[in-house]
Amino acid sequence: MSEDPTEGASDGVPERPPALGLLETLSVRRNAVVGVAVGGGLGVAVYVVRALELLGPVGGTREYPVIGADGYFLLLAFVLASATALLVATLLTVAAAVRAIRAAPE
Repeated sequence: MSEDPTEGASDGVPERPPALGLLETLSVRRNAVVGVAVGGGLGVAVYVVRALELLGPVGGTREYPVIGADGYFLLLAFVLASATALLVATLLTVAAAVRAIRAAPE
């Protein structure tokens, strides 16, 4: 038995899963790319400011075992970048969903 992607579709065009149409309508891929860019930019900026001490030295004297101060700041920058990317992508997707709902014919 052959598995033909056009089987059951009209005009020889393969059927598209409904979830794919939803993802395209909400521009999820674009929103994720924008979120990663914003989150990455913020994470890099905060890391550079803290690691290069552009705002002055760290307030207190603290020891950072195992990976040192730069390692901890790098991990914190990664967490900040990840959380920001998720937040931005979510907000953009929700905004796209609201626009799609308002534009839908009644």
